[in-house]
Amino acid sequence: MFRIGIFFGGPAREREISFLGGKTTFTCLDRSLFTPVPVFIDGRGNFILLKPEFMEAQSIRDFYPPPAFTATEGYPFRVYEESLDLDPESERAMIQAVGTQVEPKDFAAHFDFAFLAVHGPQLEDGAIQGLLEWYGIPYYGSGLMGSGIGIDKIAQNILIQRTVGLNKRLYSITKEQWDHTDKSILFELVKEHVGLPFVCKAPHQGSSIGVSFVRKDELDEFVKGVLQSFFLQRITREEWVSLTDNEKGEKLQRIANLDEGIAFPLVLDEKEIITHPAVLWKALDATFTAGAEFALLSSVHAEDAVLFESFVNGQEFSCGVIQDFDGSPLALPPSEVIKLDDNTVFDFKTKYLTSTTRKAIPIRTSLENNRKVHAIVKETFDLFKFGACVRIDGFLTPEGEVLLHDPNTLPGMSPSSFIFKQMAEIGLNVTDSLTYFIRFSLRERIRTGKLTSMLRMELKKLDDAIRVRVAGLASRTKTEIRFPATDEAFEEAKKTYNRVAASADQVPVPVLLHPEKGAVILNAALMARPSVAELIESLDQPVHPLIEECRAYSRAVREFLTAS
Repeated sequence: MFRIGIFFGGPAREREISFLGGKTTFTCLDRSLFTPVPVFIDGRGNFILLKPEFMEAQSIRDFYPPPAFTATEGYPFRVYEESLDLDPESERAMIQAVGTQVEPKDFAAHFDFAFLAVHGPQLEDGAIQGLLEWYGIPYYGSGLMGSGIGIDKIAQNILIQRTVGLNKRLYSITKEQWDHTDKSILFELVKEHVGLPFVCKAPHQGSSIGVSFVRKDELDEFVKGVLQSFFLQRITREEWVSLTDNEKGEKLQRIANLDEGIAFPLVLDEKEIITHPAVLWKALDATFTAGAEFALLSSVHAEDAVLFESFVNGQEFSCGVIQDFDGSPLALPPSEVIKLDDNTVFDFKTKYLTSTTRKAIPIRTSLENNRKVHAIVKETFDLFKFGACVRIDGFLTPEGEVLLHDPNTLPGMSPSSFIFKQMAEIGLNVTDSLTYFIRFSLRERIRTGKLTSMLRMELKKLDDAIRVRVAGLASRTKTEIRFPATDEAFEEAKKTYNRVAASADQVPVPVLLHPEKGAVILNAALMARPSVAELIESLDQPVHPLIEECRAYSRAVREFLTAS
């Protein structure tokens, strides 16, 4: 059995999205091949072998920091551990309440492979990848070069322009320019280079954090968008003194929340680091009592530049790219992001907290245009030296032009993520997909020329274990998962399907109790449909020609993992 360290959390703003991916991996990892070892990275950079029961939590803040360490007088703030002022002994006690701290030099004693369900700076930019390579631990995803490119939106857009071609208007400004140039002049420069409307982006964030849409020719809207991307926030004296104590607590809690605020620790007026919202409350009271008209808050992890992109009138898509046995790229069927409102920007709130979009596979366009998307994402995958699995987003214009942006070297790993839905279209469920990611990442690590003999032996052991597993599937217990045609029952059936698929001795057989057709056995692709209505509609539709092509050229991979 291969021990898989499932890394999640970390200091980045996307740690809660990372936790979702860690939970998916922990639940769906094939128990006939792998032993899951949850490795929680806290905001201070500690690596913690987490007690498995905490993988059932809904949020990191539900278990860490433990309640005994967060009690404060007054407003009941929910904070991350960076907000706590702890001595070394208290920090050790906090860690021991949820697991066991492990140092990188001891990783090999606890796991054989690092599955990186992580996102954002320090986790997706080559930093943790370099740490793992230093200690000889193979890991999931692209290597150092691909990770470094994948995290920097400004650099990757320039490289895409100069290699595969990108007819998209771009511009960027630095924090120094922002601080020392009249804002109206900067607004005119941005409009001159990218037009109006345009999108403001934080260059090193994922999950669409720090993204906003400037629609109107109004300076205030421009300033608001730029401040959001820089992770800066102004609070005026008039605003603060007008709030009740409860409203002040709510405002500071929003600042502390990673999905909507600049988060703690932060810097007040560029001179004082503040770690806790209760301390900021007192500091703001003192600042405004002293006569200041406004206070400037900036994240300690603030961006040093903002990227501006022209608003593209077209179909937004996301396309996964994996690899064949020889390392050549295999493009998955692309997903189209269908906006219920044409003015919607696919930001963090749209992605995770609202129902303003739905998805279609493949893009609702001609077969020729879908093939065009495939060709350019595969070229990008090769040129940027990506590996194992990458998700590349972009737009298809009404004229049939493909505009790429934001390659993602560690795509989201929640059960409803783009990658798992696209993998399902070629016949791989979540468990099969995770096995693919581990196996082909191990092969990618061999290409670096480091520890090649050892890694080749590990790869052979894993390949042999996969063949034994596949050979034994026919003799496993077939577990039927019957469910009526309701969305609630479908969601529960998906959870059961994932658990059974990950078991060491069962094979899931999902069965829809169709109101007209009776019992209908479903495949992985149908189980990935977002709703019963779309599932039932799919039963009477032919398979799209592009999906047929994807299934054909990924046949060797699918048969190796499933014999199907």
